[in-house]
Amino acid sequence: MLLFSERSVNSLKAPTFGCGEMYLCSGFAGFEKDEQLVGVISDTHGLLRPEAVKALGGVSLIIHAGDVGTPVLLESLKNIAPVVAVRGNTDRGGWACRLPATEVVEIGGVSLYVLHDLSRLDLNPAASGFSAVINGHTHEPAIECKNNVLFLNPGSAGPRRFTLPVSVALLRIKNNSLKAELVNLAV
Repeated sequence: MLLFSERSVNSLKAPTFGCGEMYLCSGFAGFEKDEQLVGVISDTHGLLRPEAVKALGGVSLIIHAGDVGTPVLLESLKNIAPVVAVRGNTDRGGWACRLPATEVVEIGGVSLYVLHDLSRLDLNPAASGFSAVINGHTHEPAIECKNNVLFLNPGSAGPRRFTLPVSVALLRIKNNSLKAELVNLAV
């Protein structure tokens, strides 16, 4: 389990994004002083787009939900913020073996469960006390709420797959509550 402490951030007004609603955006608004802003990215497959770097600017933590592609990509993300990453099905080699298949992140009073492929979820997140499950794999961005648990897939920020959008997500955490926003990258 990884713990992250709060840091001071700009005092800008944030829009409301609720559990169970899906928002596709070309950018994101500011965030409030006492909230945590977490960047969520997945399925980069070795490609870190400048648009993704820009969208993740100002976050206090980056979660990569697998299919990273190269260790250099993780090092590049660390130039933006601390990174928590899990191994995806295409991550191979010694560097990838050091990535866990799942991770638990505690931040802003909430518990997040991170894995690459949601079909491999082997616990009941609500019964286990998780506020959110973060996954990748499908390349399809999605925000859902099931049994008071947020399920967030940021989509793929790497090479475009079929006609799916290229995207990342932002997770706002304040007063033990979560708000998710999908950010379409203009590529």
